[in-house]
Amino acid sequence: MSAAARRILTATAERLAAVGPMLLTMHDVAAQAEVSKGLIHYHYHDKDTLLARTTEWLTTECLARERELVQRLEGATALDSLWMWLTAEVAIGHRRVLLELAAGAGPLVREALVRSAEARRTQSEETVTAVFAAFDLTPRISAAAIGELFASVVDGLVIAAASDPARDRRAVFDAFWLGVMELGVDRR
Repeated sequence: MSAAARRILTATAERLAAVGPMLLTMHDVAAQAEVSKGLIHYHYHDKDTLLARTTEWLTTECLARERELVQRLEGATALDSLWMWLTAEVAIGHRRVLLELAAGAGPLVREALVRSAEARRTQSEETVTAVFAAFDLTPRISAAAIGELFASVVDGLVIAAASDPARDRRAVFDAFWLGVMELGVDRR
């Protein structure tokens, strides 16, 4: 990806976080990226294409950070590490932007969002598997099912952080994992 294309995607994500998808304009993205509107149209034919590529890019960025986390999960600190990752994800805002893109999305964006949701669910399954392994447990139900629940919990906590920042999200996170860990069978 060229430096200009990356600047455009970064600017699009920043503008989406600031104004949402309905109020996003190519002019605002161009100003934020410090490029011409013509350059945006050269890389991304229209707004739907720009938003679809932004969805793909944000998904790739989110999944890379989650994969990096999975590599570091170990023992008794696994859930605290997972919570710190989630807190950082909320602060970065990419997941919130992905969730907000569904509003009024065109066909290319809807397709990209379906692929994004599937990729995030698959990564959540890997994360759940790593958490259970960190505690030397095996889940009694499929990691895919728990991963789908975890992806939903993450999305819900991201939305809650945007709508009610004072809410105690850690308690919800801990309650989820306490219940899920009860589904584990000790491997020892």
